[in-house]
Amino acid sequence: MKSTNFIDNLPKVYGIYTGGFIGFIIIMAIAEQMGMTAKAIGIAFVAFTVFIYALIGWLSRTAQADAYYVAGRQVPTVFNGMATAADWMSGASFVAMAGGIYFKGYGYMALLVGWTGGYVLVASLLAPYLRKFGCYTVPDFIGTRYGGNLARFSAVVVLTVASFTYVTAQINATGTIASVALDIPFQYAVYIGLISILLCSMLGGMRGVTWTQVAQYIVLIIAYLLPVFWISNKMGAGFFPHFMLADEVARIGELESQFGFVKNSAADLATVPKGLAGITKAHSAVNATPWAFISLALAMMMGTASLPHVMMRYFTTPSVKAARKSVGWSLFFIFLLYSSAPMLATLSKLSLIDPNLSTGIIGKSIAEVQAIDWYQNWNAANLMFVSDFNGNGTVELNEFFMGGKAVVLATPEIAGLPYVISGLVAAGGMAAAMSTADGLILAIANAISHDVYYKIIDPKAETAKRLVVARVLLVVIGFAGATIAAMEIQGILGSVIWAFDFAMSGLFFPLVLGVWWKRANRQGAVAGMLGGLAAGTWYLVWVRTGGSGFLGITQLTFGIFGSAVSLIAMVVVSLMTQEPDKATQKMVDEVRVPSGKTILGKQ
Repeated sequence: MKSTNFIDNLPKVYGIYTGGFIGFIIIMAIAEQMGMTAKAIGIAFVAFTVFIYALIGWLSRTAQADAYYVAGRQVPTVFNGMATAADWMSGASFVAMAGGIYFKGYGYMALLVGWTGGYVLVASLLAPYLRKFGCYTVPDFIGTRYGGNLARFSAVVVLTVASFTYVTAQINATGTIASVALDIPFQYAVYIGLISILLCSMLGGMRGVTWTQVAQYIVLIIAYLLPVFWISNKMGAGFFPHFMLADEVARIGELESQFGFVKNSAADLATVPKGLAGITKAHSAVNATPWAFISLALAMMMGTASLPHVMMRYFTTPSVKAARKSVGWSLFFIFLLYSSAPMLATLSKLSLIDPNLSTGIIGKSIAEVQAIDWYQNWNAANLMFVSDFNGNGTVELNEFFMGGKAVVLATPEIAGLPYVISGLVAAGGMAAAMSTADGLILAIANAISHDVYYKIIDPKAETAKRLVVARVLLVVIGFAGATIAAMEIQGILGSVIWAFDFAMSGLFFPLVLGVWWKRANRQGAVAGMLGGLAAGTWYLVWVRTGGSGFLGITQLTFGIFGSAVSLIAMVVVSLMTQEPDKATQKMVDEVRVPSGKTILGKQ
């Protein structure tokens, strides 16, 4: 994909791509009517979309450093907004967010508030100024602003911990979808997902990832919105169900009060597969108090403004002004999905518990539910379970269990939509997880290859050698992430939240103060990054091993503790040590001027 002509023709190229994808959906719908099996449809959707992403990655191959690391800084604002949205809306957003709201209540909307609101911090505090530096990576900014290899290496450590935690969740999501669509064990499916991810990023780096992510955004947004509007219209909630959300939530409350409730004993729950939750409304620490909601939203906001793979996207724009505009487009494209997640969770629950709908299962016999095709499919994938705990032979609230990952993926089947929509949703989930995993693995590999290998170990390394190192690292990091994901240590949503907390613990204040406080120095930045990461990690381990926590800070918000320690350490150490030299302070002043040359030249 050679630069200028391709950039000028982007609307035409992706318009044709979108039309072709819609055409493929129609062909699959016709094939389903002609007798094509559900398994074949699922395989076709996943295989077709992954092939397209791999083709884009191949066409975007490059041997130039600026193209590999920052896509040649040629990405237009609208398309960078789409790529950022795809990078951002991970498997957690697509697969697990609606499930979190479904099972944990609307307190989990704190995640939506925080993840969206975080872009306000990105736009106002960081993105334009980091673009003005002209960096390749976030540690590149840290190393340039504060000076010294220790500061640069400390940033790489924080980046690696946060991004690796995040990437295991994305590979988990790709494995879940691949295992269902391809009918293979999850432990093998994660490696199929990994191969798909590497095909997009291996040869083209950031350029390949960027144009792949635009294609992936188109797939994931169609796959998420189409079922919402279709199910809503079918259930009588209106064509735009978002405006009817309050009424539908009230309806769920009435139904839950009306139906019998079975209290599960310890013996009952011991028979339920790991990771599944009851259908009835659940309460959690997330929505227990106003502070729990606010603290989770705050942690996600600060984490958003700290995640290196998000910041990297704004290094690819042509100018500082374009970086700021790109944030606005990112918010718009993200809003399209996030505003629909609560509605999807609501429609999914209604389709199961409303007796006026043909899809409702409450009150039906256990044997009848166990004979339903969609139940058998998802039960075989260990994502659904039903049992007659009270012995009356019928399904009651909390006798039906489902995994959070199944809410989005299974709802089209539960609602009685054609299976082609389920195949589309699987393709959308793969697109969401793959796009974020691409960005995360690339962020880690680029940081290590550029900031450790090139900047510290071998500053004279030729471009070709640097890119070989980066590509080898992609494979190694991806394989390690897949291996951890296969162990299923933590759920998708939990792993993602932890990643935000790790990032904000070590990077938020070193990044923000690096732009806005000239007195911040190298020693303070190192203390802030390492001290914040260590404190946040300690707090997480302490709470996970039985510690009671304090000030309402939980294992989901431990980044608040870590970032507070980071801020205190950074300010105190900076004030106790020598201030930065005049050249550095002048550089900080210059970076806040939106016009003019970038701080760094060609690297």
